[in-house]
Amino acid sequence: MKTRQISLPESVGWFESCDTMVALGSATRGRNTVFAKNSDRPQEEAQPLVMVAGSDHSGGYSGTQFVDVPQIGHTYRHVGSKPYWCAGYEHGFNEHQVVIGNEALPSKLKEAKTPKLVGMEVLRIGLERSSSAEEAVDVITDLVSEFGQGKFVNADGVRTYDNIYLIADPISAYVVECVGHEWAVSQVKSLKSISNVSQIGDDGDRVSPGAELQAFDQGLFDRGTNAQFSFSRVFGDLNDSASGIKRQCRSESMLSRGYGKLDVRSMMEVLSDHSDCEDFDELPVLDIKGDVSICLHRTSGESMGASTASLIADLCATGDRLPVYWTGMYSPCMTVFMPMFIEGDLPPMLAVGGPVESYESPWWDFYRLTHYGLQAGIEARKEIRSELSILQAELFESAYEIAQQGRVLAVNGDIASLRILLTNYMSENARTVVSKVKSMVPVDI
Repeated sequence: MKTRQISLPESVGWFESCDTMVALGSATRGRNTVFAKNSDRPQEEAQPLVMVAGSDHSGGYSGTQFVDVPQIGHTYRHVGSKPYWCAGYEHGFNEHQVVIGNEALPSKLKEAKTPKLVGMEVLRIGLERSSSAEEAVDVITDLVSEFGQGKFVNADGVRTYDNIYLIADPISAYVVECVGHEWAVSQVKSLKSISNVSQIGDDGDRVSPGAELQAFDQGLFDRGTNAQFSFSRVFGDLNDSASGIKRQCRSESMLSRGYGKLDVRSMMEVLSDHSDCEDFDELPVLDIKGDVSICLHRTSGESMGASTASLIADLCATGDRLPVYWTGMYSPCMTVFMPMFIEGDLPPMLAVGGPVESYESPWWDFYRLTHYGLQAGIEARKEIRSELSILQAELFESAYEIAQQGRVLAVNGDIASLRILLTNYMSENARTVVSKVKSMVPVDI
């Protein structure tokens, strides 16, 4: 895999633990697309998992916070990892095996005075309206062109930023960078990792018609020169991208070493990675200094972001099983990735989580487990991971058998039995996992 020659700026900004990656069939063990994402959010911002049924609409709006987006006639069934306050998702998937993850994108574009879409809202609408990755690209670029997204002034205290998206389905994947109302698209050839850094240069497959003019108006590009327009060079802000560059190098290095053999376990290893930088000797063209961690956690009370939810989507183009969506809450290195099936109903407990710590919320259970492990020390963390790995192994053993059984029921048209099978399976797993996590945390934590 090629790496870019970049000398990192000394400053590190706010974006430190958001990473999304995809391996298409040519790079995976099972020849199916595997997608993975760590969510970077404030460490005490609950991020429950919600399912929304497909539905028909006769007018109205899509429920966004700052601008009104007209609703369409039908929206698809989907699941999203939802910061409790937001009308959008950090990552999610829908009934057509479309999966999307987003990253905050440091950009040079000035903060707008007019309201726009929040980046996570764009992701949610993309899931609602898309039956393929290519269609999701069109939905997102159309939304951004008309309504915009990114940095804008608001009185609600919402921190806004530009966004980069990774979109996948069983046979294809795309990167979409968005800055204000402008965007650039690049199709993934085989393997791709994105982080909090602009990366579509002058080699993008498509660029919004107004991008060059917008850059000229903002004083970022001189249209009178013969210089070729590069979306990332013109709009990307390297001064706030140091951590993103490091993490993208780390994830790309790990993924490329497993090329042709990547699977769900490989992605779990990347999402849970704590690097000591010893592998960076393999990337001599990069000037990298300091430690980097794909999985990031903070001590209690710190206000900066951490890895607070994860998704690994094991899609299926061959039709021999249902797609399996592995969802983790809070720190990926101290969680259990639970297999989810969109053809069933998710356990209602997974959707519980708000601004106040709750013992009814699995997200808060995993929060407490992580912080207990951080306080108790390395031996305690080893014990936590050892015990959780037993549960994880049991889920690996059962999930793909259920996925095959479910596919048979779907092919035979027995949708009622399919839903019962999957709903009961997910419910039993959630009860087992949550009970185990609660038992591992002392009552006074």
